[in-house]
Amino acid sequence: MSLKAVVVVPTYNEIQNIDALLEALLGLPGEIHVLVVDDGSPDGTGARVDEWVRKEPRVGVIHRPRKMGLGTAYITGFTRALAEGFDAVIEMDADFSHKPSYVPDLLSKAKDYDLVIGSRYIPGGGTSGWGLHRRLLSEGANIFARGMLGLKVRDCTAGFRCYTAAALRRIDFSSVLAEGYSFQVEMLVRVLKSGGRVAEIPIIFEERRHGKSKISRAEVFRAIGTVLRLSRER
Repeated sequence: MSLKAVVVVPTYNEIQNIDALLEALLGLPGEIHVLVVDDGSPDGTGARVDEWVRKEPRVGVIHRPRKMGLGTAYITGFTRALAEGFDAVIEMDADFSHKPSYVPDLLSKAKDYDLVIGSRYIPGGGTSGWGLHRRLLSEGANIFARGMLGLKVRDCTAGFRCYTAAALRRIDFSSVLAEGYSFQVEMLVRVLKSGGRVAEIPIIFEERRHGKSKISRAEVFRAIGTVLRLSRER
């Protein structure tokens, strides 16, 4: 039995990517839906998605007034997805660093697991187009999270993943405090604490096609704070 699935895509200034991304996702086998959560993109991303909504029933959009954080964007999208009765919820970036072609693999694995992570750090996975500093930052963050939180998952910070609706319903979203990229670590911990089963599949993460990376030094420090907070809850 195929899962009724929606891909939640947070956006902020992704006008150069959004058309191609929606075309790729809607062209996948099965009836994949897409829900864009746009944080008031000044480049018109939200307005472009509105055009898609008018012509394509599988595309939805949530408009937020300003940049409000990755974590809250996903929770907003998850809440809508659960209300609309989807069986599986995929999260991914809008910039093609996550290949849409991996979505069917995530969904296939989600028939047996509560959370499936597209992993850069298991055999067959990797990154493309990264410099040494970016690789060390990402690998260091995962080593830190695994060590502090006792996690066996290799790619704790991955943002390309699939949750079952049942797994999301077991999580109290009000308890999820991380606002940025450390949201991924906190959600992983919440799934495991609720008894969820987690699997990883290999992906190649590619540097974004257009625009600029949104990772800042402040976000790195917030991520460290999130891991320290979660470690005190153990």
